[in-house]
Amino acid sequence: MTGTLINVIAIIAGSLIGIVFGARLSDKLKATVVNGMGLFTAAIGLQMFFQTQESLIVLGALIIGAILGEWWRIEDGIANLGTWLEKRFTGSSEGGASSRFVRGFLAASLLYCTGPIAIMGSIQDGLSGDFQLLAVKSVLDGFISIAFASTLGIGVMFSILPVAIYQGGISLLAGTLSSVINEAMMTEMTATGGVILFGLGLSSLLEIKKIRVGNFLPAILIAPLIVWAIAQFGG
Repeated sequence: MTGTLINVIAIIAGSLIGIVFGARLSDKLKATVVNGMGLFTAAIGLQMFFQTQESLIVLGALIIGAILGEWWRIEDGIANLGTWLEKRFTGSSEGGASSRFVRGFLAASLLYCTGPIAIMGSIQDGLSGDFQLLAVKSVLDGFISIAFASTLGIGVMFSILPVAIYQGGISLLAGTLSSVINEAMMTEMTATGGVILFGLGLSSLLEIKKIRVGNFLPAILIAPLIVWAIAQFGG
């Protein structure tokens, strides 16, 4: 849990720095920074996807994940949480799920929770107390928070809530997860997460096309299940 705490502190610190300096940036510069982060996020997503050993597993996970995500209305839930936080801590909402606060909260939450370091680092932290991987992630998230918060505002800082729940939960379940997740599963989880990150870059940051990216999150869990099923029943 130590690594998750460090990660949370890094996000808060980066967000506060970004908010302070963001006020000095012009709207055009802020828009350009967001576009740059969108391009970077999309590129990282593609890099993660190219690690796949079987693209059909990723496709199957995305389809099943999307069905479950739409059924459970995950994106609506995340957006509603962001709207509630905005009203609770700022006293008003700029316009529901399309507000700057909610965009920052949603984009940051998905980015920080989607990736192999969040999973493997949390497992390592939970099993042995070694938080080296999460410390590295904390540095990266801190710098990303500076860029995000300077343009998307304080909503980025509140992404610490899903980060704490997600990574903390994995750390608590570390013993079980480490005995179940093998290298092949992690590879396809990473590739699936990469596609989700690519969608995040296109939708929330570049705003090329609105994609309900949050509803694809179950795909990250579906991917290793498909790998397990193939290993058990694929002959």
